[in-house]
Amino acid sequence: MADEIDYKIIGNEMQLVEIELDPDETVTAEAGAMMYMGPGIKMQTSTGGGILKGLKRAITGESFFITSFTHEGAGKGYVAFGAPYPGKIISLDLGKLGGSFLCQKDAFLCAAKGIDIELALSRKIGAGLFGGEGFILQRLKGNGLAFVHAGGTIVEKDLAAGETIRVDTGCITAFAESVTYDIQWAGGFKNALFGGEGLVLATLTGPGKIYLQSLPFSRLADRIVAASRQFGTESRGESKGVAGFGEKALGGLLGGDRSF
Repeated sequence: MADEIDYKIIGNEMQLVEIELDPDETVTAEAGAMMYMGPGIKMQTSTGGGILKGLKRAITGESFFITSFTHEGAGKGYVAFGAPYPGKIISLDLGKLGGSFLCQKDAFLCAAKGIDIELALSRKIGAGLFGGEGFILQRLKGNGLAFVHAGGTIVEKDLAAGETIRVDTGCITAFAESVTYDIQWAGGFKNALFGGEGLVLATLTGPGKIYLQSLPFSRLADRIVAASRQFGTESRGESKGVAGFGEKALGGLLGGDRSF
C-alpha cells in the first residue's frame, strides 16, 4: 500500500508540487528535483531496491539513484519538488487508473512511497523503432499518487473504445495501459520531407485516458540549438543600423572597445 499523501500544485508556467506528510510518511523523487523542505524531513538517497532497479530506472531516463523524504517530526511536514523545464505537473491517482500508467521517458517527478517505476517496452517493433518514445516507456505502478511533468500546456482526453487520435510522437506524455500505441507513416513524400512533423505520427486507440503536451523538451532543445548556431553567443534582440552594425559599434565604443 502506498502512503496517502496530500499535495498542492503551485505556479503556472514553471510549476512545483508541495507534498504534505504526516509523521512517518515518505515521498520518493527523482534525484535533484527537491526545491525546499520543512523541519523534521529526513532525506536519504539510494538505488531504491538494488542495483537492478537503479539500472532499469536509468534506462527509462531517470537517475540511477532515487531520493526518499520521510517526515520524522511531529505534526505536518512538507517537501516541494520543481519541474526541470517550463510546463505542467500532472497528478496521477494510480488507484483510480487501474493500478498502472505508462509515461514517456524521464517524465517521472515524485510519488508516494510504495509506487514503483518499471521499465516498459513498446509492444510493436514499428512503434519502438520510429515512435518518439522509442522502445522504452516508464510504467508507474501502485495504488497511490504519482506526479509527472510535461512541457507547455497539457491536454487530457478520454478515448472511447475504438476511438483513435493521431499525434506528433514527441507530444505524448502519458496514457493508460488499455490504450493501444502504434505508429503511422506520414502521408505523401512532400509531407514526410518538408512538413516538419517527421516521417511518422503516433496513433493512440482507446479505450483509456491520455495526456498530451504542447511543447516536448526535444522541440524546445532543437530551437535553442538552432538559435545558438545562428547567432552564436550574441543575443537575439532587435538590431538597428545597417545589419545592426551601428548599434554594435556604439555599444562597443561605450564599453571601451576601440576596434571600430
